[in-house]
Amino acid sequence: MLPQSDLQFLQQKIQDLKNALFFSQNTSLLRIATTIVSVIKVDELGQMWFFVPRPQQALHEFDKEFPVRLEFFRKGKEYFLHVSGKAFIVTDPEDLNGLVDEDIREQIGGQMVLIRVKMMKADYFDNSCSSVHAGWMYNTRPGYKPYYLADAPLSLSVAS
Repeated sequence: MLPQSDLQFLQQKIQDLKNALFFSQNTSLLRIATTIVSVIKVDELGQMWFFVPRPQQALHEFDKEFPVRLEFFRKGKEYFLHVSGKAFIVTDPEDLNGLVDEDIREQIGGQMVLIRVKMMKADYFDNSCSSVHAGWMYNTRPGYKPYYLADAPLSLSVAS
């Protein structure tokens, strides 16, 4: 499990960047389309909450759990972040009532679907490290720091 200080660091960076490209990485025929998302919250369990546009197909036809990748970037920032994890489509009324605010609940009924992502791995890239150092010897990149948020990283299947 990730130390609390590292989780707080990631929470702060995600809230600062706020927007990400969302990629569904499941291999099923129906999958949530690639889209730009705005993270509403990152909780103390390392889960991100955000909305995606509701697909035209019936929601129950989609996988309820699937691997995802999010790429956070903002122009003018000296860093960016790539997060891999497992996404869950949140449809249970008890979960919705207990976890989200009233204004967020209104969006759920309309054209949006609430998604919860359990972060498994985060790659932090700091572009402000412009100095050359001995990283080439150890095959590392300046400013790169991986974070593993689960005991075993999620194995992602890639469609060819």
